[in-house]
Amino acid sequence: MKPFFLLYYILSVVLFLVALPLIIYLSFKSKYKKSIPSRFFLFNNSRFISKENIWFHVCSLGEARALKPIIELLKSEDIVITTITQTGFDEAKKYDKELRFLPYEMFLPFWITKQKVLVVLEAEFWYILFTLAKARGAKVILLNARISDKSVDKYLQFAWFYKKLLNCVEIVYAQSEVDKNRFLALGARNIEVVGNIKLAGEITKSKEYLKPDEELIIAGSTHESEEESIIKAFIEYKKSSNAKIVIVPRHPERFEIVYTLMQKYSKGSSLTLSRFSQDKKLSTDLILCDMMGELNNLYAIGDIAILGGAFRDDVGGHNPLEPAYFGCKIITGEHFFHQKELFKYVHHVQYVKSDYIHKALLKTKELPVSLVEQKIDLKPIIEKIEEIKNKVA
Repeated sequence: MKPFFLLYYILSVVLFLVALPLIIYLSFKSKYKKSIPSRFFLFNNSRFISKENIWFHVCSLGEARALKPIIELLKSEDIVITTITQTGFDEAKKYDKELRFLPYEMFLPFWITKQKVLVVLEAEFWYILFTLAKARGAKVILLNARISDKSVDKYLQFAWFYKKLLNCVEIVYAQSEVDKNRFLALGARNIEVVGNIKLAGEITKSKEYLKPDEELIIAGSTHESEEESIIKAFIEYKKSSNAKIVIVPRHPERFEIVYTLMQKYSKGSSLTLSRFSQDKKLSTDLILCDMMGELNNLYAIGDIAILGGAFRDDVGGHNPLEPAYFGCKIITGEHFFHQKELFKYVHHVQYVKSDYIHKALLKTKELPVSLVEQKIDLKPIIEKIEEIKNKVA
């Protein structure tokens, strides 16, 4: 065992012990009640049964969803998946593959089994994961790799560390030339720019809902503080337009908080309020979507999409491809740094501060719908994964 690996491992144990009270506290919250016991205590999280597979590791919902066209093109039964979040886990269950939460790093030496290829999506850079996967025979591939504008300085400050980590990587498929240059600065090798693989995903709806006669605004994937700005803008917009709004919080554990906020603004006004779970006809002015998996179904009947996650500076925005695909006019914030590559391909988007959402809503009347310009070809990536897998003994 190399000295640096041993030092890093000891540090991971120390951090675990220091954070243990917080970890236990968070494990009782609904958002983490499955992921934390699985990741930090290995509860119902045994090692993979099968070996010699293609192992995909993703973080959350968006990355898990992006796996779909890749898994379909591989046409292989020899696939296993790990994820970090509950939403990512729930999405990955749809692929009917062996699925686990990725344990915290200190458990990985006792948990990882030999696989042929490890494909890691986006920015999931775990030193022990990469080191052990390589040591046990897997070729490590970074797919859809990115380093955001917001985090690049932090990466460069620890370039010596990321060079060690990236030495374990066989090939990096970067989202853009900018990302390629950033990986080069960190010591990565064998880098190819392929674009964002989310452009290759099939966008579908699962249900058909009747569109109301009024203009329909979908506030999708919203976060704390964003809903209030959006509601205020809608109230002003409603004075001059016949419109309804559906608010779809990003995290289901916030449904009740957002509903209480909506009640606050509907009381003492002429605005009516309902929950989507109880009123799928969208008969009121304000509607809380309190159900998972409905966002695309709502975009499909929406006229305007206010895309959350970018009106505050700590989230990084959300995927604009879905509302654009369904022909919504998109309004979003200025802090979309995690989705910068995707927004390059989506036209007719308004980027505004939260105080200007009302003006942006008014401006939609003179703007065309948003649209997606480009697709990417996954076949060269698939061929490379299969080639590497077949070479591994």
